[in-house]
Amino acid sequence: MDKYPLVSIVTPSFNQARFLEYTLRSVLEQDYPNIEYLVVDGASTDGSLEIIKKYEKKLAWWVSEKDRGQAEAINKGLRKAKGEYIAWLNSDDMYARGAVRKAVGALQAEPALGMVFSNVFSIDADNQIFNTIRYGVYGLVDLMAFNIIGQPGVFMRRAALEQAGYMDLNYHYLLDHQLWLRIASKAPIRYVDDYFAAARFHADAKNVAMAAEFGREAFAILGWMRTQPELAGILKVNERRITAGAYRLSARYLLDGGLNAKALSHYLKSLWYHPATAWVERRRMAYATASLILPLGKAREKFVAERSLRIRSQNLHDYESLFDYGDQK
Repeated sequence: MDKYPLVSIVTPSFNQARFLEYTLRSVLEQDYPNIEYLVVDGASTDGSLEIIKKYEKKLAWWVSEKDRGQAEAINKGLRKAKGEYIAWLNSDDMYARGAVRKAVGALQAEPALGMVFSNVFSIDADNQIFNTIRYGVYGLVDLMAFNIIGQPGVFMRRAALEQAGYMDLNYHYLLDHQLWLRIASKAPIRYVDDYFAAARFHADAKNVAMAAEFGREAFAILGWMRTQPELAGILKVNERRITAGAYRLSARYLLDGGLNAKALSHYLKSLWYHPATAWVERRRMAYATASLILPLGKAREKFVAERSLRIRSQNLHDYESLFDYGDQK
């Protein structure tokens, strides 16, 4: 087995100059010696090209041209990639120091794995960690029930990706989750209880700006699962749990989008289909309920205070060095 197999990393980018250099450096300054880095820009007009050109001698390949969105951009990079292991990192996210080395170690330890995934930090527009997103030992049924994995923490085996196929251009918000389902239906996946990456939350991010669209796409994926021979039988056996998961995911994003009444409606539907699935979101359910009874400001103030208390107990400052790439050069 090659001690340092080639790892291909693709960054799709469009008008993210504010964050792009941090992303590039988080890949280029990894301590793993065999990385092929590809950047696919969608004809940005905000200064991104100047940043890419600054680092182009360290890139295996890059392009800047119009495309049909994130899925097509990622596919361009994936088709150029030559690595045994593959990942993509969006242009506003960052890898933690040592992430690639750790991911390769996990994949090499179990040659049958199709992909590995880790926990993910949440960072704000100023690179400050403000939350941890922890996952668990998820299998195919868990993914079908819309237990979402943080995309920046995923590394795939090239053979599994090629068997599953590349990004489906029909999806724009849960395009990564639909790919994980296809990979997990063909090969085992493994949770690594570590932090490979940080996902950035800011006003222009899709998970903030287009929150309500995620639920609509969850139900589209639910319909797609019914058409897939490898998934339809599993769905039939676990239909209530999986349907509840779609409603829970929709409710979560509706709440983030400020659509509190509709969010509560979807939480209640999730509760009816499969109580245990909905109950994991009990604090957010309580906030959605309180926001319809109390003045919105007071309800949100209570929710944020409780959340801040939980976050402070995590000692997030202990992890800041993982993303300390200094000032942009």
